Amino acid sequence: MGKVRNILFVMCDQLRWDYLSCYGHPRLQTPNIDALARRGVRFTNAFVQSPVCGPSRMSFYTGRYVSSHRSFANFVPLPIDELTLGDYLRSIGLPVILEGKTHIEPNLAALDRLGIDRTSAQGKFVAAGGFFESDRHDGVLADPASEEALSNQYMRFLRQHGYESANPWLDFANSGQADNGEILSGWQMRYARFPARVKEEHSETAYTTERAIEYIRAQGDLPWCMHLSYIKPHWPYVAPAPYHMLYGTGDVMPARRDPDELREPHPLYASYLKHQASREFSRDITRDTVVPVYMGLVKQIDDHLGRLFEFLESRGRMSDTMIVFTSDHGDYLGDHYLGEKELYHDSVNRIPLVIYDPDPRSDRSRGETCSSFVESIDILPTFLDVLGISPPAETLEGRSLLPLIAGSVPPDWRDRVYAEFDYSFRRSTRTELGRPVKQCSTFTMRTMRWKYVYVHGFRPVLFDLDADPDEFRDLGADSRYESVCNEFFGDLFRWLIARKRQTTVPDRFVTHFLDEARFNAMAIGQW
Repeated sequence: MGKVRNILFVMCDQLRWDYLSCYGHPRLQTPNIDALARRGVRFTNAFVQSPVCGPSRMSFYTGRYVSSHRSFANFVPLPIDELTLGDYLRSIGLPVILEGKTHIEPNLAALDRLGIDRTSAQGKFVAAGGFFESDRHDGVLADPASEEALSNQYMRFLRQHGYESANPWLDFANSGQADNGEILSGWQMRYARFPARVKEEHSETAYTTERAIEYIRAQGDLPWCMHLSYIKPHWPYVAPAPYHMLYGTGDVMPARRDPDELREPHPLYASYLKHQASREFSRDITRDTVVPVYMGLVKQIDDHLGRLFEFLESRGRMSDTMIVFTSDHGDYLGDHYLGEKELYHDSVNRIPLVIYDPDPRSDRSRGETCSSFVESIDILPTFLDVLGISPPAETLEGRSLLPLIAGSVPPDWRDRVYAEFDYSFRRSTRTELGRPVKQCSTFTMRTMRWKYVYVHGFRPVLFDLDADPDEFRDLGADSRYESVCNEFFGDLFRWLIARKRQTTVPDRFVTHFLDEARFNAMAIGQW
């Protein structure tokens, strides 16, 4: 083992890869994340396994593709036999503390079936996906009477500081106020230019950061692993003062879109163009209103991370703590005439990834960039590797990034990345396209040159990224590229059948125990 005793796993929600100054944004300055990149490695080709919160996060937490862990959409729990980061680190007595969001859906039906008390320590551990929920708050507390809202510590925090309402999360932290006192709900993007009705120090980002600092301070010199998971810049697009006004329309970069995209669009893409978020983000007035606030929310996160990094430095923790900064997916923000996330473009599948490893073995690569393909499933194996835990080969599908962090790319490193998305929960699209619930799957395979998307029941989507890096011209219907599509279909088939679904026993169980202890002792087939 090297110098790492602690892990800080920082995740933003819906943060685009290109909305940081270290990734080239010309107007949005993020000096603290940039400074972390100078001390570590910045990955320029990092991708998620699904462009939506729940499935993406479950791949981060399990080290497995969506087809393997089977939590294919938001609100879909992990099967109870899936192991997460918390399960692996518990083997060395290191709990994984959560401050913020996970989007884990508790598998209560499985707990009840197995007779596990939901309120027991074991029941809570399994329901939380292996996290010890120091302070979980996933946001989107639309129903103040829900169990999540009633148990939410941030809601209680707001009330303790005088923000009294049935739903202070919405009415104060995520809404503005007109001059006449009218509450302007953050659900309406037209009000994004108004400051949130909470003081900045009481906002979600400030609150979550302070909880993280309090926990680390209480740990003293004891080792820890923390998942610090910010809700922002995920909608509602509302920022507290002064972050609501740091940027203006002059800071809004043009959307990546082209009228050619709208000519004979793929049926799935055509349906998504009709979604309300897509219609709104296709308008300049929406982008000019929302994007500056989105930028302000990112800036606020950077400022608070600076406060956290300064605290770690003062405690000597920067010398023994691995820090990972990333996002669970991006945000279209009008790219391709779309809003929200989902689908297959780099705007939502590509993520920022910065890793700082204090070990001297990583000194030669500090401040460097790595262009190798990296997937979200690689994060968990990296944590296991740095902590000296042997990864279970029969389960994990990602690979440790420690060699890349140290400046060396293994010769057999991957040459493509994969993502999956199931749109069955999008009822309007599922109904319009006439698809059964179990036939709404898409699979994206991306190489440096090509992006191929298999869409169940429809023709494929294909982009030549050398000629069309912005993904404007879909070649999937062009007969000249039929052989390319067929080749990628074969590659996708081989990838799918190679998924690690046989996870109940290690390979050694087959190669040693059965062969030697049982089969050889049986007189099967003798004369």
